[in-house]
Amino acid sequence: MDDKAKILLVDDREENLIALEAILSSLDQDLVRARSGEDALKALLTEEYAVILLDVVMPGMDGFETARDIKRRKKTRDLPIIFLTAVNSDPDYAFRGYAAGAVDFISKPFDPWVLRAKVSVFVELHNKNKQLRDQTALLREQAALLREQKTLLNERPDEEAALVHARDRLALVEEQAEAVGKHFPPARRDDFDELTRRLTGLRQALDGESSAAP
Repeated sequence: MDDKAKILLVDDREENLIALEAILSSLDQDLVRARSGEDALKALLTEEYAVILLDVVMPGMDGFETARDIKRRKKTRDLPIIFLTAVNSDPDYAFRGYAAGAVDFISKPFDPWVLRAKVSVFVELHNKNKQLRDQTALLREQAALLREQKTLLNERPDEEAALVHARDRLALVEEQAEAVGKHFPPARRDDFDELTRRLTGLRQALDGESSAAP
């Protein structure tokens, strides 16, 4: 399994893409090229990216229009965008860029250290969010297994050993959920709260089975 994050580089000029790749290669991530705003939008349909480096001035769709389309899509609206602009660009670009959803602006020519540092922050954030999603999915699977075990206990209430096993597994899932919850992003808190409610329901159900057992 490839654990590298994808970084989308959007620029219509070959020399600029080469420069970006040279600067970011030391991060050892998956660098994906797009030569236009249209190409960038197509790339976002099939892959998940950690951050986009987006040139402002491009033929056809410019960077502002591309960013607005990215932010309109539910799947990509939270994707961080760093705009790339010429050092002598229009002073109004910064305002328009932030209005379009940019998180930052970097002027050409780039300071390699600054560019790498900013991109690496978003790569790290992306990896942490992915890890939390994976952990949440695992917790949901475990909760589903526990619900199946409770169903079996209802059908065969005499199996006290199975009840003990189910409670032990639930305790482990609750412990994992508590650890994940400390780092869960506020924007996705509803998902975690729903998982917590399900675990609480299972705990109450299993505790009820335990008290009813002879």
